[in-house]
Amino acid sequence: MDKLKMHSVDGVARNVEEVGRLFPNAVTEVMRDGKVVRAIDFDVLRQELSREIVEGRTERYAFTWPDKSAAILAANAPIAATLRPARAESVGRDGTEGGFDSENLYIEGDNLDVLKLLQETYLGKVKMIYIDPPYNTGNDSFVYDDDFAMAGGDFHAANAWRDEDGAMQYDLRANNVSNGRFHTDWLNMIYPRLRVAKSLLADDGVIFISVDDNEVHNMKKVCDEIFGEINFIATIIWQKIHSIKNDARYFSENHEYVLVYAKESENFSVNLLPRTADMNSRYKNMDNDPRGAWQSGDLVASGERTNGHYIVVSPQTGKEFDVPQGKHWVYSEENMAQLIADNQIWFGLDGNSFPRKKRFLSDVQDGRTPNTLWLSVDVGHNQTATREVKSVFEGEKYFEFPKPVTYLKQMLIVGSDKDALVLDFFSGSATTAHAVMQLNAEDGGHRKFIMVQLPEVTDEKSEAAKAGYANICEIGKERIRRAGAKIATEAGEKAAGLDIGFRCLRLDSTNMNEVYYSPDTVTQEGLFAQVDNVKEDRTPEDLLFQTMLDLGILLSAPIVTEEIAGRRVFNVADGFLLACFDRGVTDETVTAIAKRKPYYAVFRDASMESDSALTNFDQIFAAYSSATVRKVL
Repeated sequence: MDKLKMHSVDGVARNVEEVGRLFPNAVTEVMRDGKVVRAIDFDVLRQELSREIVEGRTERYAFTWPDKSAAILAANAPIAATLRPARAESVGRDGTEGGFDSENLYIEGDNLDVLKLLQETYLGKVKMIYIDPPYNTGNDSFVYDDDFAMAGGDFHAANAWRDEDGAMQYDLRANNVSNGRFHTDWLNMIYPRLRVAKSLLADDGVIFISVDDNEVHNMKKVCDEIFGEINFIATIIWQKIHSIKNDARYFSENHEYVLVYAKESENFSVNLLPRTADMNSRYKNMDNDPRGAWQSGDLVASGERTNGHYIVVSPQTGKEFDVPQGKHWVYSEENMAQLIADNQIWFGLDGNSFPRKKRFLSDVQDGRTPNTLWLSVDVGHNQTATREVKSVFEGEKYFEFPKPVTYLKQMLIVGSDKDALVLDFFSGSATTAHAVMQLNAEDGGHRKFIMVQLPEVTDEKSEAAKAGYANICEIGKERIRRAGAKIATEAGEKAAGLDIGFRCLRLDSTNMNEVYYSPDTVTQEGLFAQVDNVKEDRTPEDLLFQTMLDLGILLSAPIVTEEIAGRRVFNVADGFLLACFDRGVTDETVTAIAKRKPYYAVFRDASMESDSALTNFDQIFAAYSSATVRKVL
């Protein structure tokens, strides 16, 4: 039986492994802290790449800033943290308060740590990411104050305080233009988060990033470095303000940008947007053609062409038509005759008009190619978004700069499919979650969302604080609850099967005490020793979710609690994982679990009832389910 590792991915170790695949001769071993570890021999790697290495003062194209190397380390460093379930804050897929069966996730905590914890479980599983990060205007509050001098996983503990319920809260700070590290702090914040987020994207996945003029130049360079210039798809310009600001000092700034990058551009394809009613209204059926509505198009093109001049005769009136000099018919005489016979050439209601080709609506592609200019009349603007929030919160605004639901829906249509997993790790007002549920209700989709938001404390003078919302997460979750209920009501019978809930999880320090064993110090005799390595305030369900993270099991997987031989057992994903964290586990319990033949069986340290139960443990599994992977935490 093996120990669970109980920490996030070590990015450096992963990179060493990747380099080793390409250059196995560059992998070596060194002693670190009394242990032998794999490392890269840079002298060997230098020899392999000698022709392309740039060193010293040699000029080269580069994008850098103070602490960039620390930001890279921050992206790679593992953390010892976990996600704890908050059932009371969760909503069932049918809207039931406290329900825990939804496939959507709402995660509270610093998004860098959360992304690291999700990295293994959701590696390559996210179809679309949308983020609306802090714009760094010089006036905004800026809470993501990463301290790279801290050990991995200590940021949230040092920068947060706990409320009376034990949940972590975060205070804001200002990132003013007068700050000498104005751009540096912003880059150090966004860079490691995008580095980790990239690994979550599927090979055909895409990320949409909202940004304004203050940092769009830096964001573009960061994304070119992380995702690669070849994977740049487009820059969308959104008309965020419909009216002109006449009090603007220079120009009325009416737009923002969305940068679009694919994980791998050769695998990504843009979906068509629905045709508009205005586009379809241009098609009529003036002659009651059984093929349906049509509009006419030109039959003449510029330039002379062999056999491009001939007489076309109207079958209704016998009137003759030819093209002028310097022009030609686009069809050959034979093909034109076939089209006329098939009633595909229109000579006007009286048969005397210059001929035109009938183009049927039924033959037009079912959609329109998206362009890079998104006008407010099509996707909404700032005031649209504000009205949407007010409609959910009974006239209260609560958020300063939310995005319109229609705006996010258009991104979802263009960049995802009906079964997509969608991630937003700057969730804010939870517009992305709202848009996912709304679009699912409209097109019968089964998209799922993961929202991640730092619990930023609301200003005590704000209307949100006066209404009892202590932090941004509380407002975001309430919006999802209310929007989901409204969507379900409007959908009526179509709401059957619609998931309007979410599982709420909170970032916290690891469940394990400092006495937590390292794998190489565990012996079979001491495996279930009566020394508790779990913190006193942690529940079996807390342990379950840390186990799911460690084993790479989706946090939205179905969970059923059963009683087996007098002990509580968590059945995850229809028997894929059976986990028991009770004490006093007997041979009877172990045998019953082994007979179920789970892929994973996980127990708590110090859980066996007796030494004989410990001795019989492996023998029982060997007899009933030798293929089961047995783990202990």
